[in-house]
Amino acid sequence: MAGPATDRAHNALGGPVDVDRRLDQYRRELTGYCYRMLGSGFDAEDAAQETLVRAWRGLDRFEGRAALRSWLYRIATNVCLTMLAGRKQRATPIDLSPPSPPVEAALGKQLPTGTWVEPIPDDHVFTTGSDPADVAETRESIRLAFVAALQHLPARQRAVLILRDVLRWKADEVAELLDTTVASVNSALQRARSTLGKAELGARRSLDVLNEEDKALLNRYVDAFERYDIEMLVSLLHEDATQLMPPYRMWLRGRDDIGRWLLGPG
Repeated sequence: MAGPATDRAHNALGGPVDVDRRLDQYRRELTGYCYRMLGSGFDAEDAAQETLVRAWRGLDRFEGRAALRSWLYRIATNVCLTMLAGRKQRATPIDLSPPSPPVEAALGKQLPTGTWVEPIPDDHVFTTGSDPADVAETRESIRLAFVAALQHLPARQRAVLILRDVLRWKADEVAELLDTTVASVNSALQRARSTLGKAELGARRSLDVLNEEDKALLNRYVDAFERYDIEMLVSLLHEDATQLMPPYRMWLRGRDDIGRWLLGPG
């Protein structure tokens, strides 16, 4: 039942008619945040939906004193932390076993989908008409390798690193969201960066900073992939390239083994 507090919240959001629209405009952004936290597109969409439901039900606690976006991120963070509590860490095949030989017997049985870090479609994260530069930066921050690396962090460190290094929140804003101190946020961020390593954080660069040689190589790779020209595709790989194949535990290291697999059982 609506009351004075809910009425004030409606007024802060522009009136009851606008509440759904104002909340839903953050759906894709929140889904991207939850995906980085949870490592699963399906779980991220569930978490974003739960965030918006909780926000609607808790409108009486929002009176416009804080930004709507900050309030929603606080709810989303709590939803994700609850979902992560006691849950087994999602992984990639590289985390579970040494590389396999390129033979069919090494493929093994499929493991449950909850085992793996999973990709998410771009259109579940990006809004129509988004700035191309923002799209490029966001795409790098939902890159599977980066999201998989995030899963090695404790949940609160993960939240701090995403909010500070990916979403560019200020330390005091993160401290307020997590009900902690700026010193604790800075300490958690330092530990998270150390765990991930500078190389992984530095690898997140958007396509607009690639040089012409890199772009030409990328185009050749995509062309070979689309034409299923395996010899050309393999020739473009580094010698130590890896190929992962969830839901199977099997993974391959080295372009020679990748080539043997793609031209044989694969």
